[in-house]
Amino acid sequence: METVWFLEFGLLIFFFQALALVSSEEKECVPGFEGNMLVFKVERKHLPMGRALGKVGFNCSTQKTFVFSDDDHFKVESDGTLKVKKRVSLLGGDKHFSVHAWDSQGHKVTLPVWVLHQGARHHPSNGHGQHHHGNRLEKYQSNHHEYHRHHPRNHHHQRHNTEVDSFNKTELTASPEVPVLYFPKSSRGLKRQKRAWVIPPINFAENDRGPFPTPMVQIRSDADKEVVVKYSITGQGADLPPLGLFTVDRNSGQLYVTQPLDREKQEHYKLQAHAVVAGSGNAEEPMDIIVNVIDMNDERPFFIQDVFTGTVPEASPIGFEIITIEAKDLDKVGTANSDIRYRIQNQDPKLPSDNLFDINPVSGVIRVNARGLDREKYSKYTLDVEVADDEGRGLVGRGKVTLTVTDSNDNAPIFEQSTYEAMVPENKEAALVAKMTVTDGDEAHSPAWNAIFTIVDGDPEKCFAVKTGPNKQEGIITTVKTLDFEVNNKYTLLVTVENEVPFANTLTMVTATATVVVNVQDVNEAPEFNPPEKVVVKREDLVVGSDLVQYSATDPDTARAQKVSYKIVKDLAGWLSVGKDTGLIKVKSPMDRESHFVKDNKYTALIGAYDNDEVPATGTGTLVIQLEDVNDNAPTIDERIIKVCNKKPVPQMLSVTDKDAAGFAAPYTVSLQGMSRTNWTARMNDTKTGIILTLATDLPRGEYSVVLRVADNQGLEQDSTLQATVCDCSGAYVAVCEGARKAGTVLPAVLGVLGAILLLLLLVLLLLMFLRRRGGEKKEPLLPEDDIRDNIYYYDEEGGGEDDQDFDLSVLHRGLDNRPDVVRSDVLPILLPARQYRPRPANPEDIGNFIDDNLKAADNDPTAPPYDSLLVFDYEGGGSDAGSLSSLNSSSSGDQDYDCLGEWGPRFKKLADMYGGGEDDML
Repeated sequence: METVWFLEFGLLIFFFQALALVSSEEKECVPGFEGNMLVFKVERKHLPMGRALGKVGFNCSTQKTFVFSDDDHFKVESDGTLKVKKRVSLLGGDKHFSVHAWDSQGHKVTLPVWVLHQGARHHPSNGHGQHHHGNRLEKYQSNHHEYHRHHPRNHHHQRHNTEVDSFNKTELTASPEVPVLYFPKSSRGLKRQKRAWVIPPINFAENDRGPFPTPMVQIRSDADKEVVVKYSITGQGADLPPLGLFTVDRNSGQLYVTQPLDREKQEHYKLQAHAVVAGSGNAEEPMDIIVNVIDMNDERPFFIQDVFTGTVPEASPIGFEIITIEAKDLDKVGTANSDIRYRIQNQDPKLPSDNLFDINPVSGVIRVNARGLDREKYSKYTLDVEVADDEGRGLVGRGKVTLTVTDSNDNAPIFEQSTYEAMVPENKEAALVAKMTVTDGDEAHSPAWNAIFTIVDGDPEKCFAVKTGPNKQEGIITTVKTLDFEVNNKYTLLVTVENEVPFANTLTMVTATATVVVNVQDVNEAPEFNPPEKVVVKREDLVVGSDLVQYSATDPDTARAQKVSYKIVKDLAGWLSVGKDTGLIKVKSPMDRESHFVKDNKYTALIGAYDNDEVPATGTGTLVIQLEDVNDNAPTIDERIIKVCNKKPVPQMLSVTDKDAAGFAAPYTVSLQGMSRTNWTARMNDTKTGIILTLATDLPRGEYSVVLRVADNQGLEQDSTLQATVCDCSGAYVAVCEGARKAGTVLPAVLGVLGAILLLLLLVLLLLMFLRRRGGEKKEPLLPEDDIRDNIYYYDEEGGGEDDQDFDLSVLHRGLDNRPDVVRSDVLPILLPARQYRPRPANPEDIGNFIDDNLKAADNDPTAPPYDSLLVFDYEGGGSDAGSLSSLNSSSSGDQDYDCLGEWGPRFKKLADMYGGGEDDML
């Protein structure tokens, strides 16, 4: 039973598949056009290239090839859009042609197309017949139906009720029945693919006047034949801003636009169509719909500026380009709607002619069209300009252009003087020579008025320069090189003047010139050494007083015949002297190549030469003496103190230095002198530049003197003494030598200490005797006791004496009594607050700041002793016999004996000779 049931079920499935296949073949789409004829109605007789007329609809999206049977002025895009390929003129009122299509089997389908000018169609009126263009269209329609009657195969797939009639539209063709868009489907199982559908975009003209809502397309799903399908849309213009621009009838799928579209705001909209089965979910996958907004000539061109301004020289030639104006059109670029043209509508004033200017209609360049511009008569022109789209036949925008006529260089500048003369001192840079003024008849401060000066002759060495002054009408000549009276005492310059811009081409003008005579004034110039730096090579042991070099200078002022004298300006070592009249330089003191004044064996001195003018001028020359070395320095040992162990002593390396050059230095030789030869050995190292000193005997600890005689390669020798400390140690390790004694000098050292002690005791004894003698002798008063100046008291103790005398001290205090504002400083001030002192810090690091702060406080504290400040005294008496200090002088009696001073030594002997008379008095 199960097997029989399975066979029956399989036969049933096969039956239904076969039935579905037959049904699919019956509903198979037949390729062809959606209507029998297309009619496009346009408003203009002239159709520009690229103009879109409408769209050709197809039943199936099979592969097609489009051609034109009798007119190549039109083309069909791949999406079915019919466009103008070449410019078309509907002078006869209409244009008709045919569009052909071939399906995948090579079958040809033909569709007639009419393009009618809007004014070519007339409706019947008052019983009169139709316009002849209507008869032609009617005749064409009847012939076309007759064609399909004899060709049923081609006619089979045409929809008889989809004939396109564009008389109800004003711009683009539209069918009374809107196009239908089906949701695409994919094949499932044994079911064949129904159609290969490419969803074409929907083209809708901007600024359509409705009525709204206006149907655009109908959305259909194949499932609506079996179930109830609800339609909806999403995307821009639906549920996204701008909201509500597009709507759809949920039952029929009719897509509407609710208001006019504006391409300048948005060129296209992307929508998604949805088909939903009530209660069962999506019936189709969402379908993308593109709505393209077709550009209309709705934007008026406009100028980018309200007023354009430009300048034109009055002498401009014909064709001279003045200014470029620019306008824009917001319609679609590349179409006639944005193809603009320029033109000049009016010129004000219309003098001297009304066509002085013209404009390039495409680029907007305004040019000079005629001669006659004259700034002095008409300095400004105003042009009314227009711009129109559609190659100048469409919408118009207006603007203004203001042109200012500028001055041309039709007046040459002229010098106020033809000749100028100036005096310039020699050797002066940037000296002012002359100022030249010109006049010009052109407009002031314009390029045709501003002057430019040029020196064209008389200055072959380029000693002068000329520039234009701040007022642009003055030429200023200055020197750029120093002038030399002895070389050239007079210059004659030729100067020309022009303007910043060339002279007008229509005029022939002569360039003005002026002559400038420059006289060079002679000034006193300093003598010049030749060469400025002189180098001589001399031995450093040149004898004092010998001639070094003759270094002479010459006076460039040949016309003055002045005498040149010489002097030493700089001689740091004081080695040189120069003959005042001859310039012969001699050696004044011995020269030394090893002196610190010599750098790189060169000694530099500065020699001066001056003339005998009222205001002498001094020139200097540099003398460089290259000193040749002589062997005048014996070698010396650098080390003076050494330490060495007395057991297994290590040899000591001693360095030798010779100030002389290499030719008088190494190789050196060395020898020990005196007692040093007994205990020490000395020899030169391998390079003969250092000494190896070795202790030869075991000496007791102590200090020893070692005498070494070192000679250079020329035999110049010198003894050097070293202090050697011998320690009780062994090898290279030298311990600290405590209690070291100097061998051979123990007894003299002891004697020296005893002598120092005795000398100290003698000084103490002399001091005691002096003090005792001073205390016992009677003091002699400086003045007699009966001196009338009894206001002076002599006392031994400080701070006493005033209370013991009956003196009137009111004289001394009279100043303080009259000045109560002065505080006495010999007593503690009262009524003055004491300063606050900083307490001792806890941190030891602040001790320094603590001391500084309290020191400053104590210095400014009036209550801190000592109280020593200003004391005021008004009168101290008069009548001193001594007079001024200048009256003090030495006694001239000559009774003082100064000979004893000569016994005190050479220094006091000089003093004795000065005051007592001696050898100096005999001179």
